[in-house]
Amino acid sequence: MKNSIKDIRNIAIIAHVDHGKTTLVDGLLRQSGTFRENQNVQERVMDSNDIEKERGITILSKNTAIQYGDKKINIIDTPGHADFGGEVERVLKMVNGVVLVVDAFEGPMPQTKFVLKKALELKLPVIVCINKIDRPEARPNEVIDEVLDLFIELGADDSQLECPFVYASAKNGTASLDMEKQDENMKALFETIIDFIPAPEGSEEDPLQLLISTIDYNEYVGRIGIGKVERGTIKLNQEAVILNYEDETKSKKVRITKIYQFEGLERVETTESSAGNIIAVSGVEGINIGDTICAVESPEPLPFVKISEPTLSMNFAVNNSPLAGLEGKFITSRQLRDRLYKELQTDVGLKVEDTDSTDSFRVSGRGELHLSILIENMRREGYEFQVSKPEVLFKVIDGVKQEPMERATIDVPEEFVGAVIEKLGNRKGEILTMNPSNGGYTRIELSIPARGLIGYRSEFMTDTKGNGIINTIFDGYQPYKGEINRRSVGSLVSFETGESVAYGLYSAADRGILFISAGEKVYSGMVVGQNAKQGDIEVNICKKKQLTNTRSSGTDDSLRLPPPKRLSLEESLEFIDDDELVEVTPKSLRIRKAILDKNLRYKSQKKK
Repeated sequence: MKNSIKDIRNIAIIAHVDHGKTTLVDGLLRQSGTFRENQNVQERVMDSNDIEKERGITILSKNTAIQYGDKKINIIDTPGHADFGGEVERVLKMVNGVVLVVDAFEGPMPQTKFVLKKALELKLPVIVCINKIDRPEARPNEVIDEVLDLFIELGADDSQLECPFVYASAKNGTASLDMEKQDENMKALFETIIDFIPAPEGSEEDPLQLLISTIDYNEYVGRIGIGKVERGTIKLNQEAVILNYEDETKSKKVRITKIYQFEGLERVETTESSAGNIIAVSGVEGINIGDTICAVESPEPLPFVKISEPTLSMNFAVNNSPLAGLEGKFITSRQLRDRLYKELQTDVGLKVEDTDSTDSFRVSGRGELHLSILIENMRREGYEFQVSKPEVLFKVIDGVKQEPMERATIDVPEEFVGAVIEKLGNRKGEILTMNPSNGGYTRIELSIPARGLIGYRSEFMTDTKGNGIINTIFDGYQPYKGEINRRSVGSLVSFETGESVAYGLYSAADRGILFISAGEKVYSGMVVGQNAKQGDIEVNICKKKQLTNTRSSGTDDSLRLPPPKRLSLEESLEFIDDDELVEVTPKSLRIRKAILDKNLRYKSQKKK
């Protein structure tokens, strides 16, 4: 079905993490007849990648299209996490309006502010959807005021302030213009989108311009460019030229071999598409994010969003531990390098550089989550490597050393406020506001150096007994805030190579918290636990009990060992010190000293 440009609506769904964007898209898809009556569809169908399903977050923006009556609504579900802000910025170039989803209890959060700011800067009309209206503790009236205050704070103009509000329960698949009672379906949201979001501009008769905003990758067809046809018509086998507004040297003639339109969750091949449509093209060599595919006779590239720069970096290196190569499929430096450079094709927020060593690569990203998701994806694909502690990237502006800052919003039960403020104060955090919020919680907003947050999240969860919520967002650069005290505990380091034994572990357990249990392979220089005090201690956990006539080995079984603390990838990255690495394999995460030999390690510390 070919839609004329006036029957098309292109929207992005934007929100803070966990405010229900993806569930809302599910509801719209179900009610538009996209799925057959008897089709078994999983929840959050748009989160297609395993990590997205496990963590309940969206990492990559997803495209879908809904036919509602005679109107085609192209919907892009965007990430809510600050580390994937690069995705959000690009996607907004494709759409003519946004639906801002806000939780009826939590109200606007840091990421709400970030995504809304981007939308307002691009002068996009906004529909506010107050979601989870059926939550028992929902407070829609206050949340509306908070949203309008945020609009004013971000400098919205009068037309943007007159935005419609829709009240929804995405989980139940209902929406209404009346906050007191819900309709039976989401018709109110559909109608508001069609009435309030303008149709795209552009003429089918003009020369072709297609701006590529997202790149997907498929093993069979290679790179797939996704973008909006800004003007003209794109046809199968058409000759075109790829240009880039930022890079004047780029000019390449290509032939369009495959065009796809979005229908529901499918990409459907088509022979042509015209202005206003969001489409995908494949088989076009050398296509990149920010490129414009133009008509040969009218080569005019379009400007593109400047992508925010990375703020954190770490080294990815070939695994050289004594257990290297036992669990991974891809272990060489060439395989590691190829995989990292392949990631650059789809992730514009990432930067990869070669270092002096052929076995190590410098990888920079938007934050800890951004880099840890890359590591997690690689280990699931069968890669084995080791990574260093994340470091923030400083800048020198006008001769002054400046560092990346984060704005943190923390919701914490009143009884833990003191402990949280003390810890954040030690990490150079400055409180901006502190207000009681609902249900005995206090909301603290503060400005803190990005390096002050490295290693803090797991401590925060311990300090608040798992009841605290912390959200952060990049907040520009400010002059360097001075030294921050590093971790206050040391490591328990294995003294020899072998297999851990209950008897050896039992003696080491008195010194701190163990990370491993009996029967695991260990090597000299591997970190097997956390010392309760500062400084590292060598422990012999492979030591067996000396047997004599009166001692039998059987009494070992009666030793009661505390259960080991198993660190997740993020916790491992937070725990390690500058002289330590995390060894990452498809099956294991191990922490180790960068220098395994005890004597060499001692000499290197003496030099420091």
